[in-house]
Amino acid sequence: MKITHRNTAVTVLLMLAAALSAQQPANINDPWEDEKFFNMGYSLGLNAMTFRIDPSEQFIAYDSLYPSKGNPYPGISIHLIANFRLNQFFDIRLLPGISFGQRVIDFGSDRVTDTVYGPQKIESSFIELPIQLKYGWRMRNIKPYVIGGVNYRYDFYAQEKYRLERPVYLRLNRPDLYWEVGTGMDFNLTHIKLSIELKMSNGIADVLAHDPHPDYPEYCNSIDKLKSRIWVLSFHFQ
Repeated sequence: MKITHRNTAVTVLLMLAAALSAQQPANINDPWEDEKFFNMGYSLGLNAMTFRIDPSEQFIAYDSLYPSKGNPYPGISIHLIANFRLNQFFDIRLLPGISFGQRVIDFGSDRVTDTVYGPQKIESSFIELPIQLKYGWRMRNIKPYVIGGVNYRYDFYAQEKYRLERPVYLRLNRPDLYWEVGTGMDFNLTHIKLSIELKMSNGIADVLAHDPHPDYPEYCNSIDKLKSRIWVLSFHFQ
């Protein structure tokens, strides 16, 4: 087959076009979304609630009862998102919502007695108001970021007094303030922004109500301080 200069030129042009096409940047979805001052959305999450326990050294020495955190149970978190853009890198977010979960404290003793100290399963239902500062940098259609902030939680399920029908011998205070840190990734899809985020939330105050149960005071007396820790895996939709 005879190759003409015209065929050679067409072939070269096609090769150049293909090379230039391959070097074109991928489509950037909704590039103006990050320019909006205000955005709304919602968040669904899974949480794991635990405690940080400081045992009472005096009580342990006297009664040999040891409190320890049990295995975490999964819970759920549901929030609204109000996002305020400060500049190219920083945002402020409000995430009012609710969370449900359960925490367990195990008790053991090295004394030989007829008393069996069973675990304490403490359920919590929180009304939450997190305020977070978000720092991120967009790379085409993804945006890795880190967050930090505070979260006011009110446990409306916490008992105000002991109930005879429930074998729970510890009470918690209802309000608490948490500091939070986390990291995540924004994915700018065609019609929605999906974010996957993992954060750790640490309670500042001692949430144990130091009011021993009249029949089983050793449960409360064996604990000096009880602070909350919550891990949350969230899926944000905006």
